[in-house]
Amino acid sequence: MKMLMTLTATMAIVLGATHAHAGNILVVLSDENSLDLKDGKVFETGFYLNELMQPVKAFLDAGHELTFATPKGMAPSVDRTSIDRMYFGGDETAMRESEALLGKLKITSPAETPVVSLSRVEQIGYDHFDAVYVPGGHAPMQDLLVDADLGELLRHFHASGKTTALMCHGPIALLSTLSESVAFTGELAAGRQAAADAGWIYAGYRMTVFSNGEEEMAKPLLKGGEMKFYPQDALTLAGGAIANGDTPFQPNMIVDRELITGQNPASATEVAAEILKRVQ
Repeated sequence: MKMLMTLTATMAIVLGATHAHAGNILVVLSDENSLDLKDGKVFETGFYLNELMQPVKAFLDAGHELTFATPKGMAPSVDRTSIDRMYFGGDETAMRESEALLGKLKITSPAETPVVSLSRVEQIGYDHFDAVYVPGGHAPMQDLLVDADLGELLRHFHASGKTTALMCHGPIALLSTLSESVAFTGELAAGRQAAADAGWIYAGYRMTVFSNGEEEMAKPLLKGGEMKFYPQDALTLAGGAIANGDTPFQPNMIVDRELITGQNPASATEVAAEILKRVQ
């Protein structure tokens, strides 16, 4: 209850006024601040600043109410490498404004975060929310891809035809809806061919995700480490129809039914605009 009151107060401060017909958007992030790599190596990560804050600013500017959640309700971490103006089109001022808004919302503050757990989201009621948005960064590949509570939420949104948007590495969270997501991703991590559900709810959906080519180009960030598997391969094996762009790190958004996916950090503003078309 205390966290929910904190969240309500925070949103009231940001919005500053009551907006008629405001939508309720759920933003789901990872609890994790690192990704386990091959050979026992670990990569410090979190969410990408622009992938969270550019959409969040757009949602707030449009007058919508936001709820931030992670599986356990812990304060998420920002990937420090993402605090770079190149992800904001070279605009240093825009980057600093995103940092300032992140600080104002206190999302990453262990003591003051308004973030709630996914079990709390279930208690609030999935029908309370008009859309769900999952930003990227590598962190979702550590926990969101196998989180049972997230799988339940996404299955509800799918059955209801509600807007479901995921960005960059975020689409890996769709695997949480597999009946055996832990076994499926475990096989991939072990370097073995994995077999997914024949009736996966997103089978045949056109979608995009951070591409294999972009992963190869971004390898220096891992400082000699290597990911256990790439999200493009995992989603393809699960039955997704991957539609990545031809040019790395250029905006690419794919819309199929209720599902909106963005390929990389450059796609964040397009995804936000598409969500806003659907949430009135």
